[in-house]
Amino acid sequence: MSFSKLMGSALAVATLALGACSDDDDNGTAPTPQARVRVVHASPNAPAVDVRVDETVALTNVPYFTASGYLPVNAGVRRLRVNAAGTATTVIDASPTLAANTDYTVIAAGLLANIAPIVLTDDNSAPTAGNVKIRVVHGAASAPAVDVYVTAPGAALTGATPVLTNVPFRAASGYLTVPAGSYRVRVTLAGTQTVAIDTGDAGVPVVAGRVYTAIARDNVGGGAPFTVELLTDRQ
Repeated sequence: MSFSKLMGSALAVATLALGACSDDDDNGTAPTPQARVRVVHASPNAPAVDVRVDETVALTNVPYFTASGYLPVNAGVRRLRVNAAGTATTVIDASPTLAANTDYTVIAAGLLANIAPIVLTDDNSAPTAGNVKIRVVHGAASAPAVDVYVTAPGAALTGATPVLTNVPFRAASGYLTVPAGSYRVRVTLAGTQTVAIDTGDAGVPVVAGRVYTAIARDNVGGGAPFTVELLTDRQ
């Protein structure tokens, strides 16, 4: 199953309009403190969407499963709306408080009838030398609670110990620090070794110094086959 890196450059991003209209013009006032926000469309049966920050269109016509890059946004209480692309039909309307100099990932998750945001605070500080940091998000609306196994490529699941157990939909782990290398990730139904997602026998390479977010997701339309998508948070 795929374990792909998503590229934010595929999106139409109105980045400058979000934060660059700050108050550091010729009037001598201090610049407006900013946060950075990444948006992920993870609702498998939702149409492509537009994303507004306050009254500014930030992203347009974003398909499932796509992630933006980090967008600069003025800190404070921001109104985030997700609309069906090209319409005024709002499927998510949230007002998170964004701290200055902080990175966030906002995931539009769930089947369309129950879509809601998962708002995560990101830690993009560098891992220790030779290591990577990775967190796992259960974003597969059609899957029950799961266990997560991370092993060497080709390793048998029998006898292995999960690194995360009984993870419900919408939950995110803390950051795990592991040595750079190649790993096989398997997601099983909680309390069992019945595999729902397997990244494959060859393993997935992760690069020293980087920070990743792995998101378990539904197939297009919802349901199996489930996959895991790997986002690179820090290069």
